[in-house]
Amino acid sequence: MSEFQSNVSKHEKFLKSSKPEKDSLESVNFWMSNLDITTYDFPYIYHLLAKSFLDWQHLSSSLPTMEYSMWTILGFDGSWVTGDVTISDYLKNEAPQLLDECLKDKIKVIADWNSELSSYNEKHTICLFPLFTRGCQELYAIMVCVLPRQKVESGGVEIASSMSILFQNCFYKRFEYIFVEDMMSEQKKANDEAARTAILFQIVERMHDQIDVDMILTEVLDSIAFLYPTASLQLFMSQDHQSDNPHVKPLILQTWKDDVRVRTFMDGKLTIQETKQENGEDKLEIGFPFGGTQGVYGVFYLLADKDFLNEVDLQLVTTLVDTAGNAFEKSKLYEQSNLLIQELRLINELTQRVNQSLRLSEIYQFSNEELLNIFKADFCCILQFNKKLDGLEVVSSNLPALEKEVFEKDYGFGGLVYGKGEPVILSGYTVNMRIPSKFMEYSGSESLIAAPLTVKGEVMGAILLSHRKSHYFTYDNYRLLQTLSSHIALSVSNALLHAEVKRMANRDVLTDLYVRRYLDEVIHERQTHDFCGSLIVVDIDQFKQVNDMHGHQQGDRILKQVSEIIRTSIRQSDLAARWGGEELAIYLPQFGVKQAIVVGERIRRRVEEETSPSVTVSCGISEWNWLDDQVSVDSLFYLADMALYRAKNNGRNQIQIEDKSITKAPGL
Repeated sequence: MSEFQSNVSKHEKFLKSSKPEKDSLESVNFWMSNLDITTYDFPYIYHLLAKSFLDWQHLSSSLPTMEYSMWTILGFDGSWVTGDVTISDYLKNEAPQLLDECLKDKIKVIADWNSELSSYNEKHTICLFPLFTRGCQELYAIMVCVLPRQKVESGGVEIASSMSILFQNCFYKRFEYIFVEDMMSEQKKANDEAARTAILFQIVERMHDQIDVDMILTEVLDSIAFLYPTASLQLFMSQDHQSDNPHVKPLILQTWKDDVRVRTFMDGKLTIQETKQENGEDKLEIGFPFGGTQGVYGVFYLLADKDFLNEVDLQLVTTLVDTAGNAFEKSKLYEQSNLLIQELRLINELTQRVNQSLRLSEIYQFSNEELLNIFKADFCCILQFNKKLDGLEVVSSNLPALEKEVFEKDYGFGGLVYGKGEPVILSGYTVNMRIPSKFMEYSGSESLIAAPLTVKGEVMGAILLSHRKSHYFTYDNYRLLQTLSSHIALSVSNALLHAEVKRMANRDVLTDLYVRRYLDEVIHERQTHDFCGSLIVVDIDQFKQVNDMHGHQQGDRILKQVSEIIRTSIRQSDLAARWGGEELAIYLPQFGVKQAIVVGERIRRRVEEETSPSVTVSCGISEWNWLDDQVSVDSLFYLADMALYRAKNNGRNQIQIEDKSITKAPGL
């Protein structure tokens, strides 16, 4: 027997047991009489106690005892639940021992009422009756009664005890009623579920008989309209699909920014909102996302009266819409399969091409051209965040007006994509111009798709593609650009990493100046096409004494200070390097000795004034020009080194220039 058949059998047995037969009634009564609460329920039964007290008052209202007695109900912990709060205050503040005795010993307590706050002229007696569960005999409440003492002598306590038993019966009647009510509610849910399943089966069966996409949409629209004829139903689709059905309309994301339809489409979740119409009538808006496994294609939009939510079966409508979405998606399976094959080919080709180069300019230029070709877009703009300029720099674009433009990092669609790290799709720029964009304005474009260049969660830029036609780009274009942008970003990251490694290989770790090898290469290259140049060799005076006196760490700091002074004293085209130890070298292209002396003197003076602890430097200067008989890197360094040697011997803290009588270094 299946699970479904088993459940049906159980329900049939239950229904049969509901017939007024003697044996079944006895069985039901026995079963109900054994229902009970547990100690875990005690903190949550106060509301049930209060309702039971009202039932008890209604039943006891005609009894004479109610005319001269006061009653209250306390919880399992002695806290007041309902009834006369004066009694609870008395037990709490003036006679706590009575309450403690009843709670701890779980016995009936009878004592004199000696309240100083009482307004009664005659003497009274207070009675505490513990109430126990009918199964495990756990104390779940206390019923307290205050009687005139003369009534106690005539059997009032026994009557009050009987009334506490009546309250207990009221309590369990109310408890059984709630239990039966829950069972009936579950039975109603089961019946509703069975009806829902039958309706859903019929609609789904008809829906899957259809092959045409528009017929599927018409079927689900007609089915929901049949179930809820008082509601207005429309299907708003994205630009991926156009239909002749009058109830199928385009979803305009820009104009309806905070609309239920847009939020449902963007979040992919059921959205419900109360709204006021232009005529002042209150309405209920419900948006059901219409989509499948690959995404959301549109929104089923219901507009109905405010009380419509009580009658609509949201689960049924959601299931219908989801089923229609899956059927809609399957009808495009072949088309999407071909598109996926094409995308994979494009991704493979693009990745291979961009990875062939480690030059950023080439990667950006190739990506620009390929993206224009893949998406058949009119314009493309690739932005990269420039840390020095603190803005987004146009690194590649087929729009000449934007060449080398730098925008603020929160400007336009590029700033939006860079700031949020999320892609953007736009169907009509002129319809909603809340975001200013020179790219869209200069190009006269209406449609836009944009995606961030992201690697390991860090956004380094953005790609913008536009077209002059509105509603040009599809959701598939939007998704494909996200995929391609991640591959382009990875290639850009590799190129940046390669450039950084190359830069670090040419830099001295301590001073961040260039290394001698790189300086030699640059000078050699310069000597092939420049007409002159000068070299300054700088040596820190008495550097060994600085290390011995202050330590090598302080010596390193001095070396960094001098290097920074040199870096800020030369032109951007000049080249500073660590020659070796405490010796530094500066190459000045297109400078003669006289100009080099000015630079060297500036450095010498600043070192003496700005270093701490104060040190001095000695400088040797040499030059070359295209008229020299011998032009080489070695001879240039040799002459500067000899000049430095003379500066050291002549007292240090000075500048010496090359000796013209020395034509070349020994062995050259």
